[in-house]
Amino acid sequence: MSPERIRNENYSYAADIWSLGLTALECATGRYPYDVNGGEADLMLQILEDPSPTPPQHMHSEEFCSFIDACLQKDADARPTCDQLLSHSFIKKYEGPGVDLAEYNKSVHDPAERLSQIAHMLAVHYYLIFDGGDDQWRHMKSFYGQDSTFSFSGETHVGKSDIFDTLSRIREMLKGNSRCEKIGRVMEKVYCRAHGEEGMSVRVSGSFIMGNEFLVCADGFCAEGMLSIVELSPDILSKQAGHFQEDFFMEPGTAMGCYVISRQELHIGVS
Repeated sequence: MSPERIRNENYSYAADIWSLGLTALECATGRYPYDVNGGEADLMLQILEDPSPTPPQHMHSEEFCSFIDACLQKDADARPTCDQLLSHSFIKKYEGPGVDLAEYNKSVHDPAERLSQIAHMLAVHYYLIFDGGDDQWRHMKSFYGQDSTFSFSGETHVGKSDIFDTLSRIREMLKGNSRCEKIGRVMEKVYCRAHGEEGMSVRVSGSFIMGNEFLVCADGFCAEGMLSIVELSPDILSKQAGHFQEDFFMEPGTAMGCYVISRQELHIGVS
């Protein structure tokens, strides 16, 4: 776990770069870089307070040591991006014939299962951010590209900034003026299918309820840390304030395995 995650700060892909460095170092040395005998609390203190582990320079090349040191910088903003690591001298030194990683991924993963996983991941993360705190809300922009469109109430908005502003207004409307006026969502159904050659479409439907929580009640799916449908209060449907259906059309982003919402349509009905 990276230092910023231990400190319970906001984190991004830089945390994965930290994990990459630890994994590569463990593979090279044959042992985990930290002493785990003292328990989890001691391990976290080591990560926060001790210098980052580094490969023995007399056993490993200068390029490899530089690669690990770059990945294991305590300051998340100082760690290199994936693209920068691909240009690192350690990677370039062993660079061979090009490999199509996207095609390889297709060959080792069940496309239908992968499609379902991405659909549920999108739905849960999207609505968690939508119904979450203001510190997380700014990350909503990362779901969209400059040519993305969002349609709602007869209007179409283009580009991540325009879409973000519109979503912000909808979010404020659902929050109400007080905690007791807030309208939450119950995600009841998620459908997904392939869209075009590499894209996918996801349809999410459910209810609005008077309440503070985002709930997931889709059949066969349970989000970690959330109540299941059997644990919900029997009067949950009595709090229903409306229903929604949202269609997301996803296209591959610039990074492998990442998608952006190219088109989105929101339909809201009042009970």
